[in-house]
Amino acid sequence: MTYNNPNHRAGFVSIVGKPNVGKSTLMNILVGERLSIITSKAQTTRHRIMGILNGVHHETEFQLVYSDTPGIIKPLYKLHESMMEFVHGSLEDADVVLFMTDIFEKYDEDDVLEALSRTDGAVIVLINKIDQATDEQIEQKIAYWQQKLYSAAVIPISALNQTNTAQVFDAIFELLPLHPPYFPKDELTDKPERFFAAEMIREKIFLYYKKEVPYSSEVVITEFKERDDMIVIRAEIYVERPTQKGILIGDKGKMLKKVGTAAREDMERFFGKKVFLEQYVRVEPGWRNKAARLRQFGYEGV
Repeated sequence: MTYNNPNHRAGFVSIVGKPNVGKSTLMNILVGERLSIITSKAQTTRHRIMGILNGVHHETEFQLVYSDTPGIIKPLYKLHESMMEFVHGSLEDADVVLFMTDIFEKYDEDDVLEALSRTDGAVIVLINKIDQATDEQIEQKIAYWQQKLYSAAVIPISALNQTNTAQVFDAIFELLPLHPPYFPKDELTDKPERFFAAEMIREKIFLYYKKEVPYSSEVVITEFKERDDMIVIRAEIYVERPTQKGILIGDKGKMLKKVGTAAREDMERFFGKKVFLEQYVRVEPGWRNKAARLRQFGYEGV
């Protein structure tokens, strides 16, 4: 791909932080599309999801490649190890790192700060959820991070209410290097359509089930056929125990049908076409610790 504008800016922007601080919400706002699934449960995001934004700012063409990443945790399974590899990979190629914390974090982000040592990119600290805080709390948090990471810009935001998100964009843009676009200008993401179909089903599982079922579930799209009038999708949902399969399916299949109906409606909005969705539940004991199975599911570094 050749590009002849010498003033074009382009760069990779990675959004990192602990679980449940609002990374996916911010990613969707910055890209202008709902690419990352969002639930109130921690560890919802399992992959590195790129969202590509093209445009013109102050008469300068740009391409921003955002990466939403899993929340930084201490791994308990091989699945978690792969999730952390996605984080580390995003830090290594980042031009700008958005380190997201929130107003309620108890100053215990040492594991995140250790991860930040892997990047040569410029760091911007984002203090999220300020809509739930007093001015005094916000000022205290800003002062703490200005002292802790004195070379980083610190911006208080509310991703949910889009407070100061325009300021975040301006700060990123100022740090973008002169570079041709990395991706064709009509691309929105690096992920295939079947990835988003699987994520929409997985989001509903996180929304509708409690305890261990969402964390023990994985969704694989085994068929994705696009016809003139509809898309035919076949999905397999893996769980670790037969009891989880029973919970997932529910009495007379009611819960699985609820998941399928809600996911299908999201898919039809996302793909702009009628969707026929079939779902099957499989039991794969201990899949979160099986390297071969994780690689088949699209996880790296295992």
